Amino acid sequence: MNEHSNDPLYGKTLQSILEFLVKEYGFEELGTNIKIKCFTTDPSISSSLKFLRKTPWARVKIEELYISTINSQLKRRL
Repeated sequence: MNEHSNDPLYGKTLQSILEFLVKEYGFEELGTNIKIKCFTTDPSISSSLKFLRKTPWARVKIEELYISTINSQLKRRL
């Protein structure tokens, strides 16, 4: 079995993760859940990516939310 098969982030780009979360929650809810100015003040994928690439703690929060969301979706399907 592939060692990466259990890692939900494997093969995912930051852009695809962010686009998924924006589609799922929208910028307003993301800004409420994760206190990041780029989600609340004139939000865009581009500006958010720039910030997230420079800010490791914010990227971790986004990745954690992504994993949590994916896990919740999987549980609902079962």
